[in-house]
Amino acid sequence: MKDFSATLISWYKKNKRDLPWRDTQDAYKIWLSEIILQQTRVEQGRSYYEAFTTKFPTVKHLAKAPLDVVMKTWQGLGYYSRARNLHATANIIVSEHKSVFPDSYVGLIKLKGIGPYTAAAIASFAFDERVAVVDGNVYRVLSRYFGIETPIDSNTGKIEFLQLANELISIKHPGTHNQAIMEFGALQCKPQNPDCLNCPLNASCAALAENKVNVLPIKEKKTKVRNRYFYYLIIEDKAKQTLIKKRIGKDIWTELFEFPLIETEKALENKELLKKIASFFGKEKITIQKISESRKHILSHQHIYAQFVHVKLESKLKKHEEYKIIKSKDINSFALPRLIDRYLHG
Repeated sequence: MKDFSATLISWYKKNKRDLPWRDTQDAYKIWLSEIILQQTRVEQGRSYYEAFTTKFPTVKHLAKAPLDVVMKTWQGLGYYSRARNLHATANIIVSEHKSVFPDSYVGLIKLKGIGPYTAAAIASFAFDERVAVVDGNVYRVLSRYFGIETPIDSNTGKIEFLQLANELISIKHPGTHNQAIMEFGALQCKPQNPDCLNCPLNASCAALAENKVNVLPIKEKKTKVRNRYFYYLIIEDKAKQTLIKKRIGKDIWTELFEFPLIETEKALENKELLKKIASFFGKEKITIQKISESRKHILSHQHIYAQFVHVKLESKLKKHEEYKIIKSKDINSFALPRLIDRYLHG
């Protein structure tokens, strides 16, 4: 067990990437980096981390910022509930904890948007608490090295891997151990084509010995994918104004802005689409200038097929309870789903 941790830490010191959040024990910056890096590649996350730490250098700055500004800064990173929770948690830390992060796993996990992994990461990296992090990289390393075939997404598996991770963690250097095992999974023991030949653990790796490197780790659940069909109406009136609406509720992209949307359970033929567009505008005189090709946007549990309909309105837009009237040129001032932003910017 000691050799496992020592080997990982030795490898880490020679091979770790130079990442900005590794040079600090500031709990705020560590928390920020961990939330950003959930479901995000390090290469993409780095620029967002730098943007957030520049715009919101302390938890107080983040708490004081309007949510729309936070969402705009997050735009393009996806999984937007992370940004909403980030803002909510910042306010809790400022108002209830005098702008100071709890200094233990037990205190951290009580905060909104902070689960077991994030609490363990902050506790070990900022406060050197001996508590193991278990993410996808850790599951993969442990599953392969110890030859564990328990599905990582089962309750039994989660308990088994967490117990093992906590048994293995270095007593003297828990934070460095956690960084090391995650980095090892990201760079050495990769999901595809791991570098087993040059692995410092290859002499005692169960998966390598049993030819199961490409089999482990095991998952038992298959994600059900839902198809959705979006038809966005990009309207421009004679005053060069357009309509947008903030998404609310518990669906995707909450707090982001979008154009008027017609959503259906199946793809529409042109005739059906034109009928729905006509119904949206009622007696208003319109000209349909362009209907884009369908674009596929993949989310973790959903595939969205989107088309953008450019509509010219001959009159001026009228006030509407659901929608906000803005100058068409001002659309980039608002936080938009990546799907819309990519379409607008080619």
